[in-house]
Amino acid sequence: MDDDDPKPDSVTPSPPLPPSRDLENNQTAPQNSGAGVVSNILRRWKREDLLKKASLTLRTLAFLFSFLAFIIMASNKHGDWREYNKYEEYRYVLAIAILSTFYTGFQVLRQLHELHTARETLPRRTLAIIDFSGDQLAAYFLISAASSAVPLTNRMREGADNIFTDSSAAAISMEFFAFFSLGLSAIVSGCKLSKQTYI
Repeated sequence: MDDDDPKPDSVTPSPPLPPSRDLENNQTAPQNSGAGVVSNILRRWKREDLLKKASLTLRTLAFLFSFLAFIIMASNKHGDWREYNKYEEYRYVLAIAILSTFYTGFQVLRQLHELHTARETLPRRTLAIIDFSGDQLAAYFLISAASSAVPLTNRMREGADNIFTDSSAAAISMEFFAFFSLGLSAIVSGCKLSKQTYI
């Protein structure tokens, strides 16, 4: 072979592609690992499903506690001065119990409908914002109402501990339990909101 013969073009290898990154878990995934992508998707679905079930459970508890507070306070009438509607604090407790019952009841029905039909009623980001804001507002009103009625009930119990003060204390306790349930639900809603992408 003469030195004058043209040499074949040398083929330069293309640089290797950088490894893909799992941005959600901040991990580097190996290139061409279809199984890794599928496992990441499955983990994400499981986490979303767990958050939905936790939210539904907490809101169901909040609904039950709010409904009990509403029933107990609304039936707290025992004649003379022992009627809830004669005290502004107890009327506030009743009003917030009614609002909380309607809010949590609506949310529970909406989530059950979504689980049954596997379709969301609104865009996911909008739902996350509504859930987070609604849970926080309802929890704030519950703790506000319960806290405002505690001093009045304590003063009454110092003078005479009877069925009226016991019923009032029971309704207030139910609102505290509803607050704790909705407070935890707000944390779950915040977690769901933080997972939303805005691009």
